[in-house]
Amino acid sequence: MNAALYTDALAPFLADGKRLRPANAEVFDAHTHLGLDEDGRSLDLPTLLSQLDDAGASRACVFPLHDPERKPAYSLPNDRVLTWTDESEGRLIPFCRLDPAEAPRAEGERCLAKGARGIKLHPRAQAFAFDGPEMDGIFTLAEEAKVPILIHAGRGMPPIADGLADLALRHPDVVLILAHAAICDQGILTSRLADHPGVLYDTSCFFPIDLIELFARVPAERIVFASDPPYGLSSSGLYLALRVAAHAGLDEEAIGGVIGETMAALVDGRGLPPVSAPRGAQQITLPGRLARAYGYASLAGPAMFAGAVEQAQGMLDLAIAVCRDPQPGDSGEALEEIGAALIAARALTESKGGMRPALDLLFRAVARAATEAPRSRSTTEPPTPLARDALSRSSQTA
Repeated sequence: MNAALYTDALAPFLADGKRLRPANAEVFDAHTHLGLDEDGRSLDLPTLLSQLDDAGASRACVFPLHDPERKPAYSLPNDRVLTWTDESEGRLIPFCRLDPAEAPRAEGERCLAKGARGIKLHPRAQAFAFDGPEMDGIFTLAEEAKVPILIHAGRGMPPIADGLADLALRHPDVVLILAHAAICDQGILTSRLADHPGVLYDTSCFFPIDLIELFARVPAERIVFASDPPYGLSSSGLYLALRVAAHAGLDEEAIGGVIGETMAALVDGRGLPPVSAPRGAQQITLPGRLARAYGYASLAGPAMFAGAVEQAQGMLDLAIAVCRDPQPGDSGEALEEIGAALIAARALTESKGGMRPALDLLFRAVARAATEAPRSRSTTEPPTPLARDALSRSSQTA
């Protein structure tokens, strides 16, 4: 892999993230994993801690993956996570993962007694609904122990909103963290749970449009940064959260809450902050050139995850072509830097070990494209040399 290519293309995004991040704000990742998943992905303790360091994150919540050795009752993966968190010097906050079909109350009580400070439920992986009697038992346990429950609410789900909302409203004292911006049923969940005093939504998703809409529907005080490693990276997930929070018009105090202060207060026993009205706009306005770049580039991500490299490269080529526009209008600077990142990502897809860095660059480029406010370049601000040179070379070889 060409490390210099990746580093150079990444630099403008790192500078942008540093500019957006409030000084002295704690960064706390609400959604990480350790161990092995049945799909072959894995993450060990040193790698997770290194990824948190890259993001400047002080702490994270962590729980097991869909571990092949999860039976019975997730006991072995839960014990491993508890051991690893003991070795993290307080940086990792353990959640126990429960299967509602396998003695969830007993396993939850066992893990909480050993130091777990939350519960993770995954209705897709464990194939359960929220209307069974065991679910009230799990929520009652969380209520009694005063610990939050994080629930997978992302892709691959049947309709779950009504059953989950009914259950949550029966247990108003249980704090819920709905993962992946609740994209599986965002409209129904944010509507039905609007008056629940303790529903949080984490930001671990690929498409910025989902987060932009979330900020329009939910108070900023109920949105928490998350990145979902090993599927995501804390540093790029933080960049997405910062870009969308700024796009929604949040001030530094509110941004600090999103990226860490709200989760820190929750796990430290200080409770949740009071809420304000949702601050995101009800309409999404995007310059046409950036909308085209966003559309093509956003299609490349799922193709990369699926291993469809040629399809991803085709989408990247189209997005790069948009960025070569000789009449970029007010979007010129953004298109230059987005284009440079996509060109680097395209090259990295063809190198051994380059897919993860390519995804990182793609993720950041898509985040910027979706959240860039139209503006004209200052006459004293020259184009970024790296971006200008990369686009020029791309145009010459196309």
